[in-house]
Amino acid sequence: MSSEVEFRELEVFVALAEELHFGRTAERLGLTHSRISQVIAKLEARLGARLFDRTSRRVQLTQKGEEFLRRVAPAYEQIQRSYIEIREFVSVVGGTLSLGIYASGGAGPHLSEMIKTFEKRHPQCAVRVIETGLAPEQFDLLRRGQLDLLVMRLPLSDPDLEIGPVLTCEERVVVVRADHTLADRSSVCVEDLAGYTTTDVAGAPRELMDAFSPPCTPSGRPIHRVYVRSIQEAGMRAATGELVHPTVASFLERYPQPGLVAVPVSDLPPATTALVWRRENGSTKVQAFVQATAEVLQPHVTQQQSGTSAS
Repeated sequence: MSSEVEFRELEVFVALAEELHFGRTAERLGLTHSRISQVIAKLEARLGARLFDRTSRRVQLTQKGEEFLRRVAPAYEQIQRSYIEIREFVSVVGGTLSLGIYASGGAGPHLSEMIKTFEKRHPQCAVRVIETGLAPEQFDLLRRGQLDLLVMRLPLSDPDLEIGPVLTCEERVVVVRADHTLADRSSVCVEDLAGYTTTDVAGAPRELMDAFSPPCTPSGRPIHRVYVRSIQEAGMRAATGELVHPTVASFLERYPQPGLVAVPVSDLPPATTALVWRRENGSTKVQAFVQATAEVLQPHVTQQQSGTSAS
């Protein structure tokens, strides 16, 4: 049998010497009572000495147990301190964090606050924002590690992607030319879009695109869609009357275009965007940015919920 003492054995021994109770020691270390007994028995066998006297009522260090504790406790504490220091050292967030956003303003109104909070907390790490556009390459960049995080519309069900904090939640509208037949309506429904041309994005995940710009009405009538390469293009083509663009309420604020109006869509749920990253990329800097984002957004979420309750 090997005479080398394992660190786990020392951990259990020191904890039991402090607690003098198998149940409390097991709870402290997240082990079972029987596992504590097994580890101590193994350690005693290695040392060739009994370390504890056990009865049904109490646990007590033997003389040899007290001597062993006196000798190993300082070394054990030093190992613990060294482990904590090294863990803190390697977890320092540094370098560059690349954040992809499909369009200007797509991350919502709190992006600057999110970045400032993160960089203030982690001064050795700078955030680089990259506008990816609507092309499918943005997911390739994420999967190749050229982007750490991506701001993306939902839904997304790719099994290799993790979805984090929701950044925006906006009501749905359709943007049309001011003299369009739908322009004077107080609202429209998806069924109303069957007679018009709407927008599509080549290469976008179908579940996302179909939720944002439906391919057919609830009754099954097809909606003709044409491809656009950018959000700005969608606005320009809507301004010419070529198409109507299903989008969100802030569209005309972010992409002002003369002669366009936004009409609410009554039967589409609010559109949301969220932080997305690869499940395999659980890096410290990704998790740190996600945490900073959640903390920045929390007061605004609470305020929105309070406003909803009041109304």
